[in-house]
Amino acid sequence: VRKAAGRNEKDEAARKHAIAPQYTLHHLVRERYPRFADALGDVDDALTLVYLFAALPSSGRIKSKVTSKAQRLAADWGAYAATTSSITKSFISVKGIYFEASIQKIPIRWVVPHAFTQNLPNDVDYRVMLTFFEFYETLLEFVLYKLYSDLEVRYPIPTALEMNKAGGIGGGSGIQSLLAANLAVLSSENSTKNAVTDAVTQAIQKNTDDDNNAMDVDNDDSIKKKLTRAEKKKKRELLKSVDSALTKIADDDSETDEDNDDDDEEEGGDALVAAPLKAALESMEQDREANASGVFSAANLDEEATKRRRLFAGLTFFLSREVPRGYLELACLSHGAKVGWEGVGSPITASDPTITHHIVDRPKLPSSYDTLPKSREYIQPQWILDSANFMFLLPCYKYAVATELPPHLSPWVNDEDEGYKPAYAEIIERLKNGEVVDDAEFDAVVEAEDNKEPIEDDDASEENAPVDTGNKSDEESDEDEPDEKEVEKKQLKRKKLEDEEAHELARVMMSKKASRLYGRMQHGIEQKNAAKELLNQKRKAKEFEGKEKSQEGATILKQKVERLKTERREIEKQYKDTGGSMKSKRKKKKTSA
Repeated sequence: VRKAAGRNEKDEAARKHAIAPQYTLHHLVRERYPRFADALGDVDDALTLVYLFAALPSSGRIKSKVTSKAQRLAADWGAYAATTSSITKSFISVKGIYFEASIQKIPIRWVVPHAFTQNLPNDVDYRVMLTFFEFYETLLEFVLYKLYSDLEVRYPIPTALEMNKAGGIGGGSGIQSLLAANLAVLSSENSTKNAVTDAVTQAIQKNTDDDNNAMDVDNDDSIKKKLTRAEKKKKRELLKSVDSALTKIADDDSETDEDNDDDDEEEGGDALVAAPLKAALESMEQDREANASGVFSAANLDEEATKRRRLFAGLTFFLSREVPRGYLELACLSHGAKVGWEGVGSPITASDPTITHHIVDRPKLPSSYDTLPKSREYIQPQWILDSANFMFLLPCYKYAVATELPPHLSPWVNDEDEGYKPAYAEIIERLKNGEVVDDAEFDAVVEAEDNKEPIEDDDASEENAPVDTGNKSDEESDEDEPDEKEVEKKQLKRKKLEDEEAHELARVMMSKKASRLYGRMQHGIEQKNAAKELLNQKRKAKEFEGKEKSQEGATILKQKVERLKTERREIEKQYKDTGGSMKSKRKKKKTSA
């Protein structure tokens, strides 16, 4: 082709380019992933790269064909995850939005970039990225074909452009519009998947049963052949009359009873199918309205997916135009909510009275929102992800517009393994257990916990103080108490020393390899404890931010100074044991004679 183009033979170059051989990577996917579970387990990197290319601009080496392909694959994956309620965890970070889905009990995690204008750096080799994208594209097509086939849905599903030609949902571009179009196609295909077939089958079966009851069938073979031919002909006529029956259904409501009777006599076979089809279509419309938030009913989902689908069931979210629609729509639909947005293709408008939650990400509500219904809650986007992660509808007032948001906790952190549980996680745990916790009560609980130790110390000091009552027995009892405490302290100290000696002896008896391994383990445990202690200190400092003084009357700054002095004394004591000193020696200035 290049040789012909260099000779300026355009026709010859076009002919050779048309017959140039094309290669595929299907055989590589089949060889690398012999089982479908293997492909699902390795789809994390593929999804991350596909979502990245879907967010990149089409310039330079990245062609518009690659971007469109990535957007279609991302929309197809999002439609499947939302349809089957597969999203289990989500978290917003600086790098992007992390999602985790459970498909066939296999966790799949990927990152969705933020909806910002992406700049393409010059020091990145995009040829390598395009090579990986070419393989991941083939892998995702295999995976999506299998997943959609399990749902009995044809794949690839029609894209937004095809729906525009057919008069369906259109407008907009990118992953958001494609996701909405795919969900609409899935909803329509699921609702009409078996309804028409069942109606026609019932009509045929009913007609066949009536004919069999009205006729006496002989045992002659020729009569049987005639009957079977007549039945087949009758079935073909009924199947051909489905299209005409569907066109007649729309006119049935406007016609009179007399016209309906005449039509039934003239149509013959059409009348046998029209009534069942109309009933089937009416039931389909009712099911579509009832299951507007999702495609498949709870009967087609497993137990965990059914619980996730029920979280936002019956709620309607409306996304303001400044809110990123892509990941929020995916999270809402996956948990059973109905979603609308400001723009073309939205199923609901901003003034719809059925909206329960209006998602706003602004410093304050605009004046134009005063005309909207008062029955909705105005919340920030973080409420959706936090409620989905904790599987609990959190109080909306903590996420109201222009309020300071609570901490966005990661769902992948195990508090038991870390040894530290954030205060907000404890509050949510109490709310899930049915306890009523408000801000005033929580502050009172925190103050009671802070005042608990000093109160006990004061009481103990008062009890230990000698009282001049002249009663000898009381004085003796007061003198005996500290002796008993001192004995207990000595016993604990002696036991601790014995444990340390046994510990050191056991360590000496270890081999060199085991001793190194044990040292590394202890180093990790110490680092973990230090991180835990640091978090506790930060938590206490945060709790004292609103207080000018502590119970002892010390300000926050003074408490910090005392803490630093205490830490320095401990370090000096440890350093002093080694024979050195941290005190700097002042050099005497030489005086010039």
